[in-house]
Amino acid sequence: MYNSIEIKNLKKHFGSGDNEALIFDGADLTIEKGSFVSLTGASGSGKSTLLYLIGGLDRDFTGDIRISGQSISGMDDKQLSYLRSNKLSYVFQFYNLVANLTVEENILLPIELSGRKTRDYLPQLEEILKITGLSEKRKSYPAQLSGGQQQRCSIARAVLNEPEILLADEPTGNLDKNSGEQIMKLFRQLNEQKGITILQVTHSDECAAYANRIVKLSDHRLEDVE
Repeated sequence: MYNSIEIKNLKKHFGSGDNEALIFDGADLTIEKGSFVSLTGASGSGKSTLLYLIGGLDRDFTGDIRISGQSISGMDDKQLSYLRSNKLSYVFQFYNLVANLTVEENILLPIELSGRKTRDYLPQLEEILKITGLSEKRKSYPAQLSGGQQQRCSIARAVLNEPEILLADEPTGNLDKNSGEQIMKLFRQLNEQKGITILQVTHSDECAAYANRIVKLSDHRLEDVE
């Protein structure tokens, strides 16, 4: 079986000369399919940058990044777009919901934008509304939801198509402690029940502990926390 994510000898910097900032210097990381991994490290160390690199949103690096066994280095824009539509999904700190769309319309939006028929995904919609606890809020608008409910909606949108990998960038950063715990429990449920590989960036030790593996970004390298 291939690994969900493989990173070998990753090197990345911003700027040049006196203004050069080194981010990664020969970093390696392997994430097995079905894993739940928390990525920790100091602010500004490059954790979010790593997610952008994995998703092909930032292509300025050397080394090798493989998603589901495929190297992204030689992929063109069309291939990367297909990868992001079928293998990867993102959840960010900010919910990025469309204000004038209901919960179910927000969840189905990526399907509609990709040209697929939303009616073909109605069974998956019902299931993910139930899993995220949003069935009774399906006709509500974002402004009528709590922060935790909005984040659950963004997660439902990200996993409706059952991607192999979910990349989450500080998903509880805007939430209170209780709401953050609910999001972490939801992640664990999606990981265990759906087999979705999750890589989350977090500053919270409590949130990091929900994963079955913690990796720390330090001194431009990636190392497991024992």
